[in-house]
Amino acid sequence: MTLGKPSLGNGLNGAALSVFLGMVEHQEELRVDYQQLANGTHLLDCGIQAPGGLAAGQRFAGICLAGQASLQLVPGERAVWPGPWVQVSTDKPVQACMLAQYAGWPVKHDKFFAMGSGPMRIRRGKEEILKSLAASDSDEIAVGTLESDVLPTEEVAAAIAAECEVPPESLYLAVAPTRSLAGCVQVVARSVETSLHKLHELGFPLENVLSGYGVAPVPPPTPNFAKGIGRTNDAILYGGHVSLWLRGEDEVIAELGAKLPSCASRDFGEPFAEIFKRYEYDFYKVDPGLFSPAEVTLMNVETGRSWRFGELRGDLVQHSFETQDSGVQASKTQSSGSSPSREVESR
Repeated sequence: MTLGKPSLGNGLNGAALSVFLGMVEHQEELRVDYQQLANGTHLLDCGIQAPGGLAAGQRFAGICLAGQASLQLVPGERAVWPGPWVQVSTDKPVQACMLAQYAGWPVKHDKFFAMGSGPMRIRRGKEEILKSLAASDSDEIAVGTLESDVLPTEEVAAAIAAECEVPPESLYLAVAPTRSLAGCVQVVARSVETSLHKLHELGFPLENVLSGYGVAPVPPPTPNFAKGIGRTNDAILYGGHVSLWLRGEDEVIAELGAKLPSCASRDFGEPFAEIFKRYEYDFYKVDPGLFSPAEVTLMNVETGRSWRFGELRGDLVQHSFETQDSGVQASKTQSSGSSPSREVESR
């Protein structure tokens, strides 16, 4: 008897559910609130009415990643940002980042809007990237996260469940605003994800990406909507570094790598809040090539060659974060539309 190859994505909702239930079990210490709506949908408030925090943000990101990556807070480059940085590492980068974490579902119902992440997207199955990867999950549950300032109502939850083809009592949602501390942590945990998505857009086969590692600074939360979105984006665009282990032809990797960091974008060089304002707060007017880390290291496991592209821009990070500590010197580099690269070859 020949067993078929398991589908890419199978079991990810179940894996995310384990993280979700762990948050419920430790909700008091995580400062989150669990509730079950009258229709049975399970909700975790991680920063709307509940305070949430750093630990909640890491667990929230863990749901986004369906438990397929390791997360922790670490010290980073102090000249860029003296506070904590989010570190993410995974040996299942496609499952963790593209099938689960990528915020590819704009959830809209009447006046409700949120960006949806997590493996519930596989159950819905409508995104082109999921179709191109032939993703599916036989788990009869849907687990995900929402970036939103308000909790979903029963009606909204029922609509989400219907799109995922599960009953409302089989839907599990964690919710946090981008401006909350947990929201800041989970957004900047997307450094590796932004790299993979851009590689996909550039035509690189994602099955050739074997492992990923990334760090990005955690910005100060702010009640200002535009600043909040600006800071979390700037953390990756100007402060994020990602390392990817992959296989393929050196010439292809080197050519694509030059297009990978954020400095390859025409919109690079300003705090994101200013870019966002210039485009009348329309994400779709921003150059899609901007959404990637400041610095990327690519390592070809087949040839032993490696390249580094881009530069950290501590000056822009500190401007965005409104850092006032005069003792911290920004790490400034030249701003240009091209991507500087360095090759290091093991001998």
